Amino acid sequence: MNDNPSPSQPNNPLHGVKLADIVAQLEVHYGWKKLGEIISINCFKKDPSIKSSLKFLRRTPWARDEVESLYLNTDFKK
Repeated sequence: MNDNPSPSQPNNPLHGVKLADIVAQLEVHYGWKKLGEIISINCFKKDPSIKSSLKFLRRTPWARDEVESLYLNTDFKK
């Protein structure tokens, strides 16, 4: 019996990272206005909130892909 199961997605850099955490970190780093400029979606432009963004991103795969890509390519140390 193996007490240390292997990770199910070892090559996925987003494995274990919640979408809510991704959006929150991007909002802190860029702000809603800049996020709306980088990724042109209304949930970042018109009355933005974490809740409304999550609702939209969970239903819209192309937008979620863009947000996840931005997250992976952002240097949060700056």
